[in-house]
Amino acid sequence: MIVYQQAFDLYHSVYRLIKLLAYFDRNDYVEIERLRIWDYYLLYPNKMSQIKLKREEKDIKSIIRTYILKPENPYERILNDRKMFEKIKPYQMAAIKCLASYGIINMDYLILNRITIISKDLFDKYENDFKDLSAQEGNTIRLLTSHFYLMPLNGEDGLKERTNLLESKYDA
Repeated sequence: MIVYQQAFDLYHSVYRLIKLLAYFDRNDYVEIERLRIWDYYLLYPNKMSQIKLKREEKDIKSIIRTYILKPENPYERILNDRKMFEKIKPYQMAAIKCLASYGIINMDYLILNRITIISKDLFDKYENDFKDLSAQEGNTIRLLTSHFYLMPLNGEDGLKERTNLLESKYDA
């Protein structure tokens, strides 16, 4: 039996990153590690319920429970999130380099581990092809690019520590 896994499809990785960057409507940068974490949760939205949230973030928990969680797919069962996150890293990085080669994101920022959109016109040309999102995808992307952008990436209570997808113990 052949099972298609979106995580290991380069073109689907490019598609997901464009969707994320389309909703990231700030003139600021986004760190590559943060973008990779967002991509993981866009790929597996049910895993968002495992993110450690503070007590005062009850509203975020309820949003996740109400608008994002969907019935479990037996073909998407992941036993170790951190291993899966590392397995899809080459596809994510290739997708980021692909976007940089098309001039959609700034290639110089790849050296600094940051991404900015440089060609808004070119990006808008591609973005219109990706407007049709399911309700779950739209809710996931909006939550990731708003609430999870405002929290720090590193350090105590940072996104890396809360998701436990990347090592955060030795971050400055």
